[in-house]
Amino acid sequence: MSINFLEMMYDLYDNSGIKLLMNNPKNLIMIAISLIFMYLAIFKKYEPYLLLPIAFGMFIVNFPFVRGEGIMDEGGLLYNLYKGVKFGIFPPLIFMSIGASIDFGPLIANPKNFLLGAAAQIGIFVAFLIAIFLGFNALEAASIGIIGGADGPTAIYLTSKLAPHQLGSIAIAAYSYMALIPVIQPPVIKLLTTKKERKIKMIQLREVSQREKIIFPIVVASLTILIIPSSATLIGMLMFGNLIKESGVVPQIVENVKNALLFIVTVFIGLTVGATATAESFLQLATIKIIILGLVAFIFGTVFGVLFGKLMCVLTRGKVNPMIGAAGVSAVPMAARVVHKMGLEEDSSNFLLMHAMGPNVSGVIGSAVAAGILLSIFG
Repeated sequence: MSINFLEMMYDLYDNSGIKLLMNNPKNLIMIAISLIFMYLAIFKKYEPYLLLPIAFGMFIVNFPFVRGEGIMDEGGLLYNLYKGVKFGIFPPLIFMSIGASIDFGPLIANPKNFLLGAAAQIGIFVAFLIAIFLGFNALEAASIGIIGGADGPTAIYLTSKLAPHQLGSIAIAAYSYMALIPVIQPPVIKLLTTKKERKIKMIQLREVSQREKIIFPIVVASLTILIIPSSATLIGMLMFGNLIKESGVVPQIVENVKNALLFIVTVFIGLTVGATATAESFLQLATIKIIILGLVAFIFGTVFGVLFGKLMCVLTRGKVNPMIGAAGVSAVPMAARVVHKMGLEEDSSNFLLMHAMGPNVSGVIGSAVAAGILLSIFG
């Protein structure tokens, strides 16, 4: 009786995932990493809306499954949901939700901020060149470079088209650096600016009419798509989301697009992208390089944004606070808030938030255009 019981228990162990897990220490490492990400999302609140789903997707996929019954195997739940990433459906929906919550008023009031948003995207191409030098192929390098735009959906969209095998690493790097904006950007900004420059107060922006706000997404979509057709998906959805917001005639649609749709799609993206981070694909030297290059791209984006802000400061004879150039990366509204906070630290009456929002929303457009350029070249 006892022998039969022991045999039964051994057979149970032999056919369970426990044996496979014990024989695969790399999977245990990935599970440990996923638990660290869960800790950062829950207790440190680092991008919890996306980092938590990513962490759990990574957690669950690294448990070995027998006889092909894994949820990322063909026919499984995450396998089917992942088609929304693979076929480029989810990221544009996120862009539509972002458009429905963005106010382009500060950018319309001061169109020169388009230049700051464009300058901050230079980091993408710097990181691209460095990635090529380090041995990545052009498709991988383009996907790595886009991390510098500080725009998670854009990074996911471009990588799913060009280098899907690196999707987990690139997505995690992109969203990690977005969460660390308050840590990464201030030292870079202080290094490149003087105390006098950081104290510069900017004049109040003019009031933008409703008609201007309605015309803006139509004009931007038209011009961008005509010049860079491959940007049509991201720019089109971003501007459509903004148009329904500014039109004022479909408030219930706007409310659901910028809230319910955004959170639902974010959960699906997070779970499926996290589930691509298996031990085999993630625990590689290439992943370490991607994490480092992502940081390089992000820092260079901030650097070029601030340097162009300094140039504008000189050309306007001190009317532009160069710090707002750092908000040219696409992380809305975190980058703008960092600039605003730094301005208050230098002078409690220096309110830069609305001025920084101009380059910030311009950065959203800029990152989508940069993705379109890379896609047209390498796609």
